[in-house]
Amino acid sequence: MLDRKDKLILDCLQRDSSISVADIADKVSLTVSPCWKRLKRLEEEGYITQRVALLDSDKLGLNLTAFVNIKTRNHSNDWYETFVASVRDLAEVIEFYRMAGEYDYMMKVLVKDMAAFDVFYKRLVNSVEGLSDVTSSFAMEKLKNTTYLPLE
Repeated sequence: MLDRKDKLILDCLQRDSSISVADIADKVSLTVSPCWKRLKRLEEEGYITQRVALLDSDKLGLNLTAFVNIKTRNHSNDWYETFVASVRDLAEVIEFYRMAGEYDYMMKVLVKDMAAFDVFYKRLVNSVEGLSDVTSSFAMEKLKNTTYLPLE
């Protein structure tokens, strides 16, 4: 169970993962050693999975966001493992989910443009057999994009 100080530490790291332990300790009213111990515990318990830099996709020329929904008739474990491994190898897929509802899978894909999406799409549909419906929607405007998790 996380207490208030743990959540404050996580909040600090979500805002800036490069912040020093001393600065975190100051912000959460702890001394450095107990703060460091809490940080290590939060990592060991899996609350902190990575510390990364977030990049600007537009500045990197990755201007097209597609949401790809997939239906399949094959739900065997072997097919599932093959499909998941194939999709995980596609660098353009930045999020990937198994869904409940009308579609079986959904992925968020980030590419340069429609031509790049076409190349991606062909690789996807040829990577594994058994896809019965692949439908794509394209984002026209990014209204909110955050990695910040609510800690309440």
